[in-house]
Amino acid sequence: MALTHITLRDFVIVHELALDLSTGFSVLTGETGAGKSILIDALQLALGARAESGVVREGAARCEVCAEFEPTPRIQAWLEEAGFEANVNLLLRRTVDTAGKSRAWVNGSPATATQLRELGEQLLDIHGQHAWQSLTRPDAVRGLLDAYAGTDTRPLKAAWQAWRQAQQTLADAQQSQSTLANERERLAWQIGELEKLNPQLGEWQELSTHHSRLANAQALIDGANQSTVLLEGGDSDSEGGALRQLSRAIQTLQSLGQYEPEFNALAEVLVSAQAQAEDVAHSLHTYLRKTDLDPEHLAQLDERMGLWLSLARRYKKTPDELPLGLQTWRQELAQLDAAADLDSLQKAEQAAHKACLQAAKAVSHQRQKAAKPLAQAVSSAMQQLGMQGGRFEVQLQTLDAPAQHGLEEVSFLVAGHEGSTPRPVGKVASGGELSRIALAIAVTTSELGEAGTLIFDEVDSGVGGAVAETVGRLMKQLGQHRQVLAVTHLPQVAACADHHLLVSKAAANGQVSSQVRGVNGEERVSEIARMLGGEKLSATTLAHAREMLGTPPLKPTPQPAGRKAEQS
Repeated sequence: MALTHITLRDFVIVHELALDLSTGFSVLTGETGAGKSILIDALQLALGARAESGVVREGAARCEVCAEFEPTPRIQAWLEEAGFEANVNLLLRRTVDTAGKSRAWVNGSPATATQLRELGEQLLDIHGQHAWQSLTRPDAVRGLLDAYAGTDTRPLKAAWQAWRQAQQTLADAQQSQSTLANERERLAWQIGELEKLNPQLGEWQELSTHHSRLANAQALIDGANQSTVLLEGGDSDSEGGALRQLSRAIQTLQSLGQYEPEFNALAEVLVSAQAQAEDVAHSLHTYLRKTDLDPEHLAQLDERMGLWLSLARRYKKTPDELPLGLQTWRQELAQLDAAADLDSLQKAEQAAHKACLQAAKAVSHQRQKAAKPLAQAVSSAMQQLGMQGGRFEVQLQTLDAPAQHGLEEVSFLVAGHEGSTPRPVGKVASGGELSRIALAIAVTTSELGEAGTLIFDEVDSGVGGAVAETVGRLMKQLGQHRQVLAVTHLPQVAACADHHLLVSKAAANGQVSSQVRGVNGEERVSEIARMLGGEKLSATTLAHAREMLGTPPLKPTPQPAGRKAEQS
């Protein structure tokens, strides 16, 4: 996995830039102020860094950064899980306008800055020129040791948080015992009141319907009787009811149907109506047989509905809400009973504490096992970086109680030379020593990460001479396994690179613009010579540059004999 291509448009002082990058060790060099770190800043923006309007080139409406990578199977799995298209190449694109508004895309689909940062952690590992400052932060120091040890601290964090939650629950229960007792008594009384009623879901609607029917029973019976008489006729009704009248009408129409065929169709309609009317009369008779006034049942309904309404008013609920209210109070009472059970809470806290200690001890064992090898590896790198006799130590100081990060604090101690006492990294006075120590740690630990591209942004500041040449060789060694990109001002480092990128700036149309291009052959010799001796290139610096690059010296151009004679 490596960075293969980067494109900038209107970024800071870059108008337009398209750059292909290769595997191995590449350096970026150029004069002071040429913009060597702009490429690093652009990559960080493409990978989710905070967007600000200041990155837009003056006079432009917006800037755009595109970075293309070769994705690993793990990155492709991440893309699929996040809903992005997993292509052969991974293309990240981000724009920022003059108002500071940012937009981002992953393989052509809109993405968030958080998603870019998640990808960035897996794609790039950047070591800045002030990397030593992170060595004074406990979290960064622990992270380096844990990475070297291959320790996964997530189970420990989860166990610690569970223990803290159990502690808090127990403390809250202990402090609120009297309050819990009062609340429990109130809930128990309310539940007892409602349990006497024992309201059921949907019962209120059923009661209301049944009560309404019984309360209007006499009117319902009278109406059914009257409808029956109208349909069938009464004893004193000489004309008969509607059914008899329909029968007569049907007979009349049928008798005349031989003269007017339309009457036959009308008679069939009346036959259907007569059948429906007979069904209604039958249903009314059935209703009257099973229905009575039942004043006793009505009184029982009145009593139950009165109690229902009384409890609803007391607890400021609608009648329909009483069944759910009873369920809620029972749940709250169960929770209070659990909170009041101090024995159970204490046992839960002790179990959580035990689990946290087990997870912390497992992490401690891994840290103790890795501390000495890490110290030896960094100490070895320090010898190569001109700190002969220097010593690096990893100190583990046991804490009084488990913390979220474990049972110990981790700190780095350094002795800059033989015979000196190791001291905390932050108290090492020499800036050059700090830079070299940070570089030694970076070189030692950079192979641990999963990022395919390592970027060193002037981490070699404060070193020179033979040490600088060693830094170059170390980076070239890293480049055999991963893509390494370094911004440097040291010719010894630049001479070790597999690829050399030259950053330059020029004024055009009243604006300064920065460009990056690869240099080879004599152009690279000239750049190394400039880094050695300044802008004025002498034969000595050019020869030295060729020697550093392993380039054969140029053959002198043959001169005409006449000119040679004149010179002599």
